[in-house]
This record gives sequence, structure tokens and C-alpha cells, in this order.
Amino acid sequence: MTDILRPSPLPKPARIRTPILDPGILKDLRAGQGIVLDGILIAGRDQAHKRLCRLIDEGKALPFDPEGAAIYYMGPSPSPPGRPERPLGAAGPTTAGRMDALTPPLLDLGVKLLVGKGRRSGEVRDSLVRNNAVYCAAVGGAGAFYGNLVSEAKLLAWPELGPEALLALTVRGFPAMVVLDLHGGDQYELGPEAWRLPRT
Repeated sequence: MTDILRPSPLPKPARIRTPILDPGILKDLRAGQGIVLDGILIAGRDQAHKRLCRLIDEGKALPFDPEGAAIYYMGPSPSPPGRPERPLGAAGPTTAGRMDALTPPLLDLGVKLLVGKGRRSGEVRDSLVRNNAVYCAAVGGAGAFYGNLVSEAKLLAWPELGPEALLALTVRGFPAMVVLDLHGGDQYELGPEAWRLPRT
């Protein structure tokens, strides 16, 4: 019975530097595996993504280099009072599915890693496989924790959007879990299956 309840072991967490200069490092990642991110995360939500896709449709340059970029679906809260060393407050993930229709154009331009929470559409999963990219989940409800991992927040575009403006965050030790790997693995399917008891 103990063996039945033990899921298959996964590789230990991988440390990844962003932007991803060598996309080959993603091929060994598997759905369910932990990762730790250091470097730059491009932070933006619904409104920023709509404007990014408009720029793509118009053939214009984006406010960041998409090649190898990591995008974090997040809108921060203000810096805590009396904490000038903190560039922002809570920085937890938002629901990634709201960006599903806006994601493939960015992956086609070279974005290699996405971070958010929740399921993605079949279209996004197919686009990840086609573009050798991965989608990862951060922990919902842990915004204060993630905010503490941000050492710098640089405004890239659209300050009039407030918390939905496009930002470049410098992070270190940012934990997440691979949900959709570039081989088509989906942790939302594999996870429950690993714990399913055989029928008697």
C-alpha cells in the first residue's frame, strides 16, 4: 500500500537565470518539477498584454526584448509604508488564463518562460510545445513572500495603467513549479493521476 501512495520522484529543483540565453536548459524540465528563478521577470497583466499584442499586430517593437524573456502575470501593490528598500509591496501571481488568447503571439516572438497561476488553454499548451517554452505556477496567496524577493522594479511602459503597467522585476531565489513543459506534460493532469488508487 505504501508503494501505491508514493508518486514517482521528480528531478530536484533547477536554478534558472532569466532572460534565458540558452533555451536548451528547458528541455530537461518536467511538469511537476520545482524551479528557482534569478534575474529579470517582465511583469504585466491583462491591459499590458492587450497593448503588447496591439504593438505586435502593428509591426512595432515591444518595450522589452522578447527573445528568451520570462513573463510574470502579476500586478503589485504599493511599497509598504516605512520600507524604502522595498520597490513594491505584494507581488503574487494572477490567474494566467485571462491572458490565454494574448499569449501565443509573445511565444512566437521568443518568450521562453511564463509564470502565473491556474490552468492554460489547449492553444497555449500547443504554442509552448511549438516554441520550446514552459509555463510555471507560483504560489497564490504568497504575494508578501514574493514581494520580498524583488530587489528592483523598473517601469517599462504605460504608467497610466497603475498596477497594470509593464515592469521589469529583478528577483533572486524566486520559487515556482513547472506546470506545462515543452514536451506537452501538464501537471494538472499528471499530479492527480500519480495519486490515483487502482480500481479493485
